Amino acid sequence: MKLVGIVGTNSTESTNRRLLQYMQQRYGKKVELKICEIVDIPVFDEPEDKTAPKAVQVLSEAIKNSDGVIFATPEYDHSVTAALKNTIEWLSYTTRPLINKPVMIIGASHGSLGTSRAQAHLRQILEAPELKALVMPNVEFLLGRSLQAFDDDGKLVYEDKVKELDKDFNEFISFVELTEKLTVNSKFFEENQKFSWDQVANGEDM
Repeated sequence: MKLVGIVGTNSTESTNRRLLQYMQQRYGKKVELKICEIVDIPVFDEPEDKTAPKAVQVLSEAIKNSDGVIFATPEYDHSVTAALKNTIEWLSYTTRPLINKPVMIIGASHGSLGTSRAQAHLRQILEAPELKALVMPNVEFLLGRSLQAFDDDGKLVYEDKVKELDKDFNEFISFVELTEKLTVNSKFFEENQKFSWDQVANGEDM
């Protein structure tokens, strides 16, 4: 199984990146987890031809070629980072690789409360009409006190969180497998990729 992990910030010292790196190491025998950065994504400017910049195209291809996506998001002012929202705007306006794609949301924060508000907001964003990601329900992995959460080898030191992450990740694997079975040859999911406003813009009769 091929998964993509998206670091939801352009910070060079993000503990969300460290969380994805830990997952890459811990679950490497189960899945192939490719970690993608968003630091090179330019500011969204709504190009008339809807052509994605190179950095967006590279990320989009990685998502399209994956079986599922893991978003690791910090929380800034009760929401996701501007860099992550900017990236998602590019994807929704141009290539739309997240349609029908299984998604898991995780988050690490320096404080004790985790990233619950940001995760809730990200879930709402990813379920928007032009994104239509299949966000795994009933799972919210929150890693608080993340500056102290990893040892020098990059391993998560909170045993309760290790067990929780193992459980959540295994559930995501099952969710990806189930989604694949549901989407194969399904007319519902084929229709899910059509947009009435695109047809009008292209001069098609509604």
